[in-house]
Amino acid sequence: MILKNNLKEVRQKKGLTQEELSTNVGVSRQTIISIERYRYKPTLELALKLAQKLNMKIEKLFYFD
Repeated sequence: MILKNNLKEVRQKKGLTQEELSTNVGVSRQTIISIERYRYKPTLELALKLAQKLNMKIEKLFYFD
């Protein structure tokens, strides 16, 4: 199983840039880029921060395919 996410789509729908989202959750813009491109699997703590900031359930933002 591969961990996938809807981060890019949700971020864009919320009108946030990668830079804004990264600042809000305390990571670099490069980290957000890497997550969106499936090059980096976030820690549970970061995944929860992202889901909370985007006002989504974590299982809707990250899922196994």
